[in-house]
Amino acid sequence: MTVTTSGTLPDEVYDVAVIGAGVVGTAIARELTRYRPRIALVEASDDVGDGTSKANTAILHTGFDAVPGSLESRLVREGQRRLAAYASQTGIPVEPVGALLVAWDKEQLAALPALVEKAERNEYRETRIIGPDELYSREPHLGPGALGALEVPGESIICPWTTTLAYATQAVRAGADLHLNCPVENVTGALDGVSPHELITGRGVLRTRALINAAGLYADEIDRLLGHTDFTVTPRRGQLMVFDKFARELVRHILLPVPTALGKGVLVAPTVYGNVMLGPTAEDLADKTATGSTAEGLEFLREKGGRIMPELLDEEVTAVYAGLRAATEYDDYRIRSHPGQRYITVGGIRSTGLTASMAIAAHVVELLADLGQDLGAARELEPVRMPNIGESSPRPYQRAELIAADPEYGRIVCHCERVSRGEIRDALASTVPPRSPEGLRRRTRARGGRCQGFYCGAAVRALLTPEAHEAPEAPEAHKAPEAPDGRGAPSTPDQPSPRPEVGP
Repeated sequence: MTVTTSGTLPDEVYDVAVIGAGVVGTAIARELTRYRPRIALVEASDDVGDGTSKANTAILHTGFDAVPGSLESRLVREGQRRLAAYASQTGIPVEPVGALLVAWDKEQLAALPALVEKAERNEYRETRIIGPDELYSREPHLGPGALGALEVPGESIICPWTTTLAYATQAVRAGADLHLNCPVENVTGALDGVSPHELITGRGVLRTRALINAAGLYADEIDRLLGHTDFTVTPRRGQLMVFDKFARELVRHILLPVPTALGKGVLVAPTVYGNVMLGPTAEDLADKTATGSTAEGLEFLREKGGRIMPELLDEEVTAVYAGLRAATEYDDYRIRSHPGQRYITVGGIRSTGLTASMAIAAHVVELLADLGQDLGAARELEPVRMPNIGESSPRPYQRAELIAADPEYGRIVCHCERVSRGEIRDALASTVPPRSPEGLRRRTRARGGRCQGFYCGAAVRALLTPEAHEAPEAPEAHKAPEAPDGRGAPSTPDQPSPRPEVGP
């Protein structure tokens, strides 16, 4: 219903408050709005999806290698089906490229049959072991020496930014209040099982009958405010490198290593924005704000990438970024209900949280009903259709009929990503608008290309000011080229995707 970024909070008691507006928190808020309670979604940052959710590997997983029988396994499996259908309905970019789990030595090759069996225990029965001849025919630029691979055809790449934004948009339109710039500093009340929770925030007090903790990296800290010590979050940094669009023709699948205890290891994968990603690292840290890249981390990635695909290292690097995953001492999600407090913890949600998000939301709503929260009957939400920022379907600058109806879609502001003034205008007028150039990048890809905003940065920042909405055209804006060349850009440098601060 409303999006607030400043001022005091409403003087009312919400039915449910969700702490954290990442992909999981927004999915929960969206699911709750189907039942019409008064919902507050509380976020410390000035935008949704501004933490771990904006800096992941952007893979829509099948869950083939999850721990069989775990909650994560079930929710990833169910979430993949839900999110694939939702993405189709809402226009979230998804490309079903499939994955190849590459074996580089005899020990890894010998491990593949066990992974097939594990996938079957996770109810995924489409894996297949292939030999080196088929592997190299399907990935001719793969480095030498691979002995075979496990094919996982159901793995896809997805846009994590649009996913989170779609959830938030639908939740707000359905009646949820989104309170940004609202860090939770303490939680009081609710000790008698009757009084509401009181969230002490940087913008005042917010009261709610039931509370859901989806705070990601800070979920353990919120948990402790409620008196629980069930888990500890150890931020696990994943550094990644993003290669120029010209590298895209080198890679046809998501190329995965045989997984280790720390995760899936270093992969090479295309992105829905048209470039190629190498990473991540897996570094357990103490600092929950350490999202900077390091020389050691990037050298490690280059070493790994040099074996997986040597030709990739000859391509230009457009950006590097790092994200922090909410690892815990457990190998499963930490989703717990505390009936006496009308409180639910949603912790330990790692890289599979994007895939599992809709299933996690449905599971949390079930737990909330078990707490005695009267949710009423579910309703269908009004559909949303998100702007396309992926390369698998036409972008606005490529749609002649759209430009004919509104020439603003033909006036290019960001030439690297070919983002039009019309797209920026629409983002600024959207239900959950950006508050910064970084937020605008996640909605339009502006400043996310090869030059990283060197040429278009001033024009993009100018459009973020209120006065710009009345100006006829930004100085740097130009008409879209009639025929871009086959490698991506017209006559100016081209490139896609995420950028340092975070993004796949």
